[in-house]
Amino acid sequence: MIEVKHLAKRFRMPKHRGKAPASTDPREHDGWFHAVRDVSFSCAPGEVLGLLGPNGAGKTTTLRLLSTALQADGGSALVNGVDVLQQPLVARQSIGFLSGSTGLYGRLTARENVEYFGRLHGMTPEALKRRCDELFALLQMEQYGDKRADQLSTGMKQKCAIARTVVHEPQVVILDEPTSGLDVMSAKILLDFIASYKALRVPLIFSTHHLHEVEKLCDRVCIINHGTTAFNGTLDELRMLGGSSDLYDAFVDVINRGI
Repeated sequence: MIEVKHLAKRFRMPKHRGKAPASTDPREHDGWFHAVRDVSFSCAPGEVLGLLGPNGAGKTTTLRLLSTALQADGGSALVNGVDVLQQPLVARQSIGFLSGSTGLYGRLTARENVEYFGRLHGMTPEALKRRCDELFALLQMEQYGDKRADQLSTGMKQKCAIARTVVHEPQVVILDEPTSGLDVMSAKILLDFIASYKALRVPLIFSTHHLHEVEKLCDRVCIINHGTTAFNGTLDELRMLGGSSDLYDAFVDVINRGI
């Protein structure tokens, strides 16, 4: 179970020589940029939550806070009852986090990359081999296992990064735009892989700009705009609030209300 309440994070803005240019962004004031001001949502076991919002809305910062890559300034985030803010090292053990960059070592093969992260999580050689075999089959990348990461295509790098993210069988999975830049076939394999986590009863959150992915996979949606939660609920509730059965129109309506 993931429970996020009133999450907040700010960054010190660089000082300007002379008078600073006026800004219309409500998140900029008093020398700080409030990237995340008030974000709340939840994701239960077996649910997939889609994190949506315009570019720069605060989605990636929110996911980095939840994954313990950043430390929040306020609010709370619980992962299976563990307070991410108070016990980040404990929480990190049960989280699988895919960042916006693949985070692979170019000189290692695809399989060596996944095995390396498995060893960091303390997996035994037997368990690691079994898990790698399983993941490489699920992601249809067996024939690329012995190829160096810097020689892989964009799609294969992303598949490898996904395998690295979940090799230790985390209790919670967080993916930041997992299908960005992928061709149709690679994206389909990753979306099917994400869908499989419902049967495993693992809460999964992923950010995306592709609403057809949300419609296909998500049980719930959280829309972030200007660093705050603009909507948090089911797809049917989003359509009702947005006044349209079309998910794109409903999303745009919710965003425009906050402008």
